Amino acid sequence: MKLDLAEIARLFAERGDVAYAGEAVSQTEHALQCAWLAEQAGATDALVTAALLHDLGHLLIAEHQTLTRSPTELGIDDRHQYIALPLLRGAFDTDVREPIRLHVDAKRYLCATRADYFSRLSPDSVRSLALQGGPMDDEAARRFAALEWAADAVRLRLWDEEAKVEGLKTPPLAHFLTTAARVMLR
Repeated sequence: MKLDLAEIARLFAERGDVAYAGEAVSQTEHALQCAWLAEQAGATDALVTAALLHDLGHLLIAEHQTLTRSPTELGIDDRHQYIALPLLRGAFDTDVREPIRLHVDAKRYLCATRADYFSRLSPDSVRSLALQGGPMDDEAARRFAALEWAADAVRLRLWDEEAKVEGLKTPPLAHFLTTAARVMLR
């Protein structure tokens, strides 16, 4: 099974209004803001699509729709970065999937290598960082930096942290699905 654009749109329509893990925006608002930041930065269509879909795993976890608190407040690392990958494998190439897979490790990397990054994290991101293993040690950071998709994952992670602005106007989902269509596997 693979996700197509209609199924992605349906997921956002049916589940995207749920609050984004303790933040002042919904899942859809967060995804649109992240994709918009990527687009404004001149990212490739693949990276814009990765930015749009990086948290799709949250939408696929049915239990998230009924939680009254963030999973991190309950001590849960939902490993959302991996949930959507099998479904995206048939639809998108590695230039979309790998930044999604690595965006959590990119947070751990940034906390280890940029002195000011940790202070920019939201309270929920701080809780999830602890659940995800905390900042990388020097050796893990070196290994991460050497990965082919590390730079894209870091860019995605930086937009991810910024994409939490209540009331920010962005292009609609259809705009970014058009971008995604350009990089879908045929």
